[in-house]
Amino acid sequence: MEIVTSPVTNRALSPELELMRRRIEAWAREYGLDFYETIFEVLDYEEMNMVAAYGGFPNRYPHWKFGMEYERLTKSYAYGLHKIYEMVINNDPCYAYLLECNHAVDQKLVMAHVYGHCDFFKNNIWFSKTNRKMMDTMANHATKVRKYIDRHGLEAVESFLDRCLSLEDLIDRHSPFIQRRSKPVDASEPQGNATPKMSSSDYMDGYINPPEFLASERLKIEQGRRRRKHFPEEPQRDIMLFLIENAPIEDWQRDILSMIREEAYYFAPQAQTKIMNEGWATYWHAKIMTERALTDTEVIDFADHHSGTVAMHPGQINPYKLGFELWKDIEDRWNKGRFGKEYDQCDDWSTKRNWDRHTGLGKEKIFETRRVHNDVTFIDAFFTQEFCHEHKFFIYAYNAERGVYEVADRDWKSVKQKLLAGITNFGQPVIHVVDGNFENRGDLLLEHRHEGTDLRLDYARDTLENIFKLWSRPVHIKTIVEGKEKLLGYDGDSHLERTATGA
Repeated sequence: MEIVTSPVTNRALSPELELMRRRIEAWAREYGLDFYETIFEVLDYEEMNMVAAYGGFPNRYPHWKFGMEYERLTKSYAYGLHKIYEMVINNDPCYAYLLECNHAVDQKLVMAHVYGHCDFFKNNIWFSKTNRKMMDTMANHATKVRKYIDRHGLEAVESFLDRCLSLEDLIDRHSPFIQRRSKPVDASEPQGNATPKMSSSDYMDGYINPPEFLASERLKIEQGRRRRKHFPEEPQRDIMLFLIENAPIEDWQRDILSMIREEAYYFAPQAQTKIMNEGWATYWHAKIMTERALTDTEVIDFADHHSGTVAMHPGQINPYKLGFELWKDIEDRWNKGRFGKEYDQCDDWSTKRNWDRHTGLGKEKIFETRRVHNDVTFIDAFFTQEFCHEHKFFIYAYNAERGVYEVADRDWKSVKQKLLAGITNFGQPVIHVVDGNFENRGDLLLEHRHEGTDLRLDYARDTLENIFKLWSRPVHIKTIVEGKEKLLGYDGDSHLERTATGA
């Protein structure tokens, strides 16, 4: 089901909203926030739901998933289960949407929140490789897909999009910053049986080039040649790129797969920094509102809406709350000098609680942190024992004997490890392509790097089927099931499972 509502009609800000915007932008810049030009547009709730269904972009390629999301959002809004107050797009210029029916205090809060996001988008290193003209790129993708639909038919294109979208998580989120592939072979590399030797006189050759050194160099050369014969030479985490380069698919299919991969890389930093980004925007909307923007008559409404933003919900972490509290804690610690060797080695709880060296480095520290961290390093560096105890974090588990959920562990290290496990690779299994000619039959072999996250076998089987439709040969994945190494496979007709011996 594709969204069939009329195109979004963008409405400029009213004079009152424009005055609010200018004031809030000026205050944000006074605090040190740095952002691209930010364009606000006002939408009614139907238009807001439509843009939200498209992932925040007003123009996307046609696909039934957007229609399903629009239907979900519309029903949820009608039943009072949710209300979208704002959306903002990482772009240059940034685009942000305001809900038409919001009260003035809500619009102020949203604008302040948006400027926090825009500052984060521009300055956080994990967004530095993103496409800053993604609004135009998304529109171009939509145009291309519609042309392919006209040429190849809706059913063929939509079914291929289904397969591509099922693989959009199989990318290497760190590859924009890391050289993963081996460098091209140097033409000067020794060929044949030649072994590189250090130049020396004949009488010194035995000392300069001892036999064990030459043997080691010969081994390295041989291992390099074997790797180059392997396909791929080294395990490849970006499975989408491997399929783009090697799968026997048509040019239009390769183009669509490339589009989905490009969009996946665009959205990846937003998932990598969810806690930081939402916490940063919440921190700044709270600061701007309470110190500059609020009038006396708006205090209660602001407190009500802000408390709703940072409220915790049973069974899940609220990234707004966790990020907001961590940013405040970092600022407070660095203002009071609660860091460094002396503080860390202090084992007196009372002394630590009253520790204050009046260093005043809080603002500098939060801006530095905003620039260089992602959620994993943020939690790892700043989720401390004191923070955990102050905010009463714990791990809960189901007690089968009593039939209830209960507190299982309050140890701060266990809590921190649980948080990190949930956000490392977004809590998803790590998969690599290890062999494009498995068992010398042209089969594709994937490997699940088991780092504490099990494969969901139903998801794995569906994914193998979708990869098979692209690879056109049997696809296998090596994993661990109930503590034993297994090789799961799909040959186009049936799913197979065997022990991984000989894989």
